[in-house]
Amino acid sequence: MATTAAATVDPVTVEIIRNGLYAVTEEMKTNLTRTAYNLIIYEALDFTVGLFTKEGDTVSIGLGLPMFIRGMSETVKAKIRHFGYDNIKPGDILVTNDAYTTGSHLNHFTFTMPVFHEGKLEGFTCCMAHWLDVGGTLGNVTTDIFSEGIQIPIMKYQREGVVNQDLIDIIAMNVRLAERALGDLRAQITAITTGERRYVELLQRYGADAVNGSIRQIMDASEALARKNTLSIPDGTYEAESFMDDDGLDIGKRIPIRVKVTVQGDEMTVDLSDVSKQVRGFYNSGFTTGIACAQVAYKCLTTPTDYPVNDGSFRPLKVVMPMGTVISAERPYPMRVWMTFPMTVIDTIFKALAPAIPDRSIAGHHADLVFPNIHGISPEDGRLFIVGIGPLGGGWGAKSKEDGVSVTVCINDGDTHNSPTEQLEAKYPVLVEKYEIRKDSGGAGQYRGGLGAEMVVQALSPFTVTTRIDRVHCKPWGLEGGGDAMGNGLAVRHKGEWKTDHPNAKIFNVRLERGDAYKMLSGGGGGFGNPLDRELDQVAEDVREGYVSEQVAREVYKVVLDPKGKVDADATLALRKAGPAGAGGAADDLAWAGQ
Repeated sequence: MATTAAATVDPVTVEIIRNGLYAVTEEMKTNLTRTAYNLIIYEALDFTVGLFTKEGDTVSIGLGLPMFIRGMSETVKAKIRHFGYDNIKPGDILVTNDAYTTGSHLNHFTFTMPVFHEGKLEGFTCCMAHWLDVGGTLGNVTTDIFSEGIQIPIMKYQREGVVNQDLIDIIAMNVRLAERALGDLRAQITAITTGERRYVELLQRYGADAVNGSIRQIMDASEALARKNTLSIPDGTYEAESFMDDDGLDIGKRIPIRVKVTVQGDEMTVDLSDVSKQVRGFYNSGFTTGIACAQVAYKCLTTPTDYPVNDGSFRPLKVVMPMGTVISAERPYPMRVWMTFPMTVIDTIFKALAPAIPDRSIAGHHADLVFPNIHGISPEDGRLFIVGIGPLGGGWGAKSKEDGVSVTVCINDGDTHNSPTEQLEAKYPVLVEKYEIRKDSGGAGQYRGGLGAEMVVQALSPFTVTTRIDRVHCKPWGLEGGGDAMGNGLAVRHKGEWKTDHPNAKIFNVRLERGDAYKMLSGGGGGFGNPLDRELDQVAEDVREGYVSEQVAREVYKVVLDPKGKVDADATLALRKAGPAGAGGAADDLAWAGQ
């Protein structure tokens, strides 16, 4: 609720400070991307930066990975608990990559800097970013955290302005590409020191009372908006379930994902108690990620355009989640592929609420990064290279009045980008033979699901490829009579022959020789509504654009086209009288077309 201090700040000042906070995090993002060493940061944008109160609550985060929204705040709070306020000094920089604190994998190094003004602690800046290499096993399925790389407990990277060189030396000795890891480290330091400097400037210009009062007022306004929009959801308890293909070890053993959502007045409870127990393979994530699943879904439903992203938006939300699940794993369970399962948890929360708010619901989406990890020896300089190509992007589900978007990163990826072909081919021994929309991958419906993509990458010199792709068998579902979409997929070409019969889309340390290739296929989005209700001319346009084949147009939408691609009204009417429409099943039959 609003406080007296917040009420004394005039609205104009509040708006200036609101935009000032947002501008600080944007500048932090810019400086990080300009100085980072690895594609995954400066091209894919696999990071998030943020400003936090002195208690560790989120003030503003630069939009990056939505899943970091809880992990960063809880990491800042863990650092406060670890050191205590008396042991946090101006010029300190606090660091950890502890997976069970951040909720993610060891690749995410998190640096935090306190913000002091006139001798008082007023807040923190923070940057969580993905390092491509943190040591550990390359390619194989890990079964505990110790095999996944170097672990840095909560400690000080810098103490009152003096860098801990011993820590840098330890990191350098435990990673394969030290110059790149340390380059990204310095880029993160640039980001948080930028944030600290700009935050101090805000405090100097407007005063701590005005800045802190404005922050409280901004959070209260976000809370009020979230409560108002929660009231628009009918009271009730809503449940849904889905599954993941497997954990990479017990092939074909499905992993259940069950959620329960209760809406009562202006509050929502997301109960994740029945999500699968933690698994042996590396698809687990920590408790902060479990909370983030609920928060990402809740924000999409209640305050999607309220900026800056702050903790006020989540005050009406309660999350019930025991420890020891795949989204609240405990040490020493492995966490390397931490973000795959949470994507489907969020999807399933939307699925649960679909009957209550069909006008704001979305059908299932491809829900996976769909990218490989590659390593080999560069033919140019004889040095080891490591690269993750992607995320590929896939289809999002249709909504009640709109087609799903195509070839777009999944919901947990937020602002991340795919890897530019020109960059990949310039830096690594690969040739991108094909990168195109995957015809028929979207679920049919009155509103069609978005399309996935197909990417074929040829090895120009030998390298080893690993993929961890899921949602091959748990296909993105349709709503209100809409069809399911194609799931994700994978194929490998050895000596000109394609192998397409993998039991899933996971391969580990597969050696490709020169001329060999792999193919990644991202799924589409589910359809919304009866395919027969789609406008006939829109079906014809989909066929002309290459989104839908004539076969699916005829068999699923029951639309006949003439030789010029126009709707044949008489033949279409006769076909529709002959039998009911399908629900998108023809797309499944065509899943491997063109291979």
